[in-house]
Amino acid sequence: MALIRFLLPVLLLSLLAVGAALAGAVEVREFDDPVMEQRYRSLTASMRCPTCENQAINDSNAPVSGDMRDRIYLLLQDGVSDIEIRDHMVQRFGDYVLYNPRLEGRTFLLWGLPAGLVVLAAILVALIVRSRRNASATALSAEERRRLQALINRERTE
Repeated sequence: MALIRFLLPVLLLSLLAVGAALAGAVEVREFDDPVMEQRYRSLTASMRCPTCENQAINDSNAPVSGDMRDRIYLLLQDGVSDIEIRDHMVQRFGDYVLYNPRLEGRTFLLWGLPAGLVVLAAILVALIVRSRRNASATALSAEERRRLQALINRERTE
């Protein structure tokens, strides 16, 4: 009986602590304008958590993602544009936070390499097709015809 009296308050306090933690994990953002709410959702979905592997900040439970969501919310409430918010986040966390990096000198290889490989493959295919077409269209020389006829005659006589 004494054990139950001791465990019951411990169990109730544990449940209370878990409930408080779960209630704190649910973020409730108040928006007066549905367009503002859509901008918030779009921005948080388009940015990557710096500590999670390839997870958007709107899905991440990492503390840094919560801070980023808070910062985006505050910037939106201050009337900052989406481009300025992205610039702020890139300045603070680096280009990694953007799922679609900007086209700059540093990211040119990232954007240009796939297109360059497609062009290179198209040129290679065109050259192969052209060389095969030219090889099949070339007529036999007189020497090649004479050798071919000799081989045919030898097969007939054997």
